[in-house]
Amino acid sequence: MIWNRQSSDDDARTQPRNDEAGRSRLQPDTAAILDAITRAVPDPFIMLDGSGVILSHNRQATELTGQDMVGQHLSQHIRAPAVLEATERVADSGVPDQVHYERRTGGGRLFEVFITPVPALTGERVPAVAVLLRDLSTQQQLEKMRADFVANASHEMRTPLASMTGFIETLQGSARNDAKAREKFLGRMLEQAHRMRRLIDDLLSLSRIEMNLHRTPSDQVDMSEVARYSAELLATRASEAGCEIRVAAQPGMIVDGERDELIQITQNLIENAIKYGASGRGVDVSVSHDTKRVRIELDVTDYGAGIDAQHLPRLTERFYRVSVQESRSGGGTGLGLAIVKHIALRHRGNLDITSRKGEGSTFRFTLPVSSELAKAAE
Repeated sequence: MIWNRQSSDDDARTQPRNDEAGRSRLQPDTAAILDAITRAVPDPFIMLDGSGVILSHNRQATELTGQDMVGQHLSQHIRAPAVLEATERVADSGVPDQVHYERRTGGGRLFEVFITPVPALTGERVPAVAVLLRDLSTQQQLEKMRADFVANASHEMRTPLASMTGFIETLQGSARNDAKAREKFLGRMLEQAHRMRRLIDDLLSLSRIEMNLHRTPSDQVDMSEVARYSAELLATRASEAGCEIRVAAQPGMIVDGERDELIQITQNLIENAIKYGASGRGVDVSVSHDTKRVRIELDVTDYGAGIDAQHLPRLTERFYRVSVQESRSGGGTGLGLAIVKHIALRHRGNLDITSRKGEGSTFRFTLPVSSELAKAAE
């Protein structure tokens, strides 16, 4: 057994940490081949000799451990017995192996480790083993997000369905011949049906945006026109809530984008301001040009109760609500700001939220000026 011998570890620790230490036993052509191979692999990749000393590794492996590892023993950087034992088995038997490795430092990451024997080159005994670490952390996180999303969506649908079922059973039973009760329950059923429709519409919208996330829009859109148009669409709702929408937009605020999605993001932000920040001071919408950063800024400001700082980082999560009861009573689906965030990402933009309790909130959507205007300004 060569991997746990004290002499091997001691030898590895005493070797200098530079390329020459690990490659002194390699022919120049072999070292060049190893460098070319390791650089081409997108995941952390390590080449070992038969005693477990690292001969070569790529940049991704360096980023994983935080240092150059050439000339050192693998056990100095990966202290997982399962990985070390599997690598030893591969070196002895020549049979590939595969294990899992959880790295607890750096926030914790899960890897699937592929260990493969390397055929001996003519006249040389090294390298002997190749180790590839495939990061499963993102896949694991996405799977959790998918499971949470399905659970939350099912819960959101179950609530209005349960309400409608109860109303129908009542109408079939005790309220069968009660015209007043029938009118009341039918009205509530209609409200719940509208709620489910809004939820389905938002789910489909979010899905469509995610499918096109990698496609950057290229149409020329005037954000000032978008802001005024969105305010006009919501003027009646604002009036019913007892607030006024004020728009201050500079001319010529042109961006590369998709008009319908930019209207959607603006409407969502204004609707939120009306719903949660309605007061005698109204809602302010402004569009301006940040010349230093060459970006267009859309600000939507309300003067309501404000949002506790602890909630701000999570506001764009799907189905996250500061107040579940207030959101549902206002017709919210819990997906509005998630849609805003994804539209912002597709447009290479950002969404920043600032708020002070008792003073109100500002939602700032920034995105690059149009490519044509940027070129003209150069």
